[in-house]
Amino acid sequence: MRPNDLITIEQHFLEMQRQYPQATGDFTNLLYDIALAAKVIAREVNRAGLVDILGLTGQENVQGEQVQKLDVFANEAMIRMNEFTGRVCGMASEEEEDIIGADDRGKYVLIFDPLDGSSNIDYDVSIGTIFAIHKRRSHSGACVVEDFLQPGRALEAAGYILYGSSTMMVYSTGRGVYGFTLDPSVGEFLLSHPNIRSPLPQYYSVNHAYLSRWSRGVQEYVGWLQGEGKDAPKLSERYIGSMVADFHRNLLGGGVFMYPGDTERPLGKLRLLYEVAPLGFLAEQAGGYASTGLRNVLDIQPTYLHQRVPVFIGDRSLVIKAEQFIQQHDTGGSDDDPC
Repeated sequence: MRPNDLITIEQHFLEMQRQYPQATGDFTNLLYDIALAAKVIAREVNRAGLVDILGLTGQENVQGEQVQKLDVFANEAMIRMNEFTGRVCGMASEEEEDIIGADDRGKYVLIFDPLDGSSNIDYDVSIGTIFAIHKRRSHSGACVVEDFLQPGRALEAAGYILYGSSTMMVYSTGRGVYGFTLDPSVGEFLLSHPNIRSPLPQYYSVNHAYLSRWSRGVQEYVGWLQGEGKDAPKLSERYIGSMVADFHRNLLGGGVFMYPGDTERPLGKLRLLYEVAPLGFLAEQAGGYASTGLRNVLDIQPTYLHQRVPVFIGDRSLVIKAEQFIQQHDTGGSDDDPC
């Protein structure tokens, strides 16, 4: 792509739609609805220090976490932008305990984390919105929870919007990964990163504060990433504390992000439907890999909306190496996985 070949996100979506002569436009418009919601959220994120939307609401979400005011705004923006379009029969949000009904005629279900990394809001650290789209399994009427409980392998699309020094939307429909940067002067996302591929690894991302709670396999693996042992890569550590921001850096710069299980949270902290499966889908489309440490996250059949899993995600060779360490030190060669 030459510098002067500006391609808007709408043009890109329409071009992708032309590859499917039977397409009705519903899926294309759903993606554009998400992009529009992202603009609304980005506007509030960028002016958060100027209006009364920073800080806590005094409430807890279904995860038992303190709800930020900007969390609530982002959640409502995603719901309102998609509730009455006729494109989704329902939605599931990380902030809501149950599914959210929409239009019974909708062909799709939308799953989202409205503001990943929201504990960093008050400190001007990059945060993001993560989304996933499934085709509904039920045939008619109101959607049911089984429409949402599908493995990542069945995703129609997934992506995220990163609110940082610039606002970027990165997405995939299973035909490569594309990144768009919001140009505030024209109010439109422009294609800036066509066909993203996972580069050679430079970084690893993990919260070292939990070192004493990790299994031996994870401890040995992190030591190997730092340069200990045979063929060790000796990577630089970079950890932001917003999964979407850490994943984004490693997607473009090369590396691995992990949030393993530990003695206090054996199944990890991150949610399969809202965070792990969507980003795992993107990682695989870019040539990478996402694993629980024992199996591909995209092959997990979810059993409930807010299911948590451990995750190692990014460069394929580094994630496979994590699996080898865990199998060697933690499972005695067993492939049994509680997830």
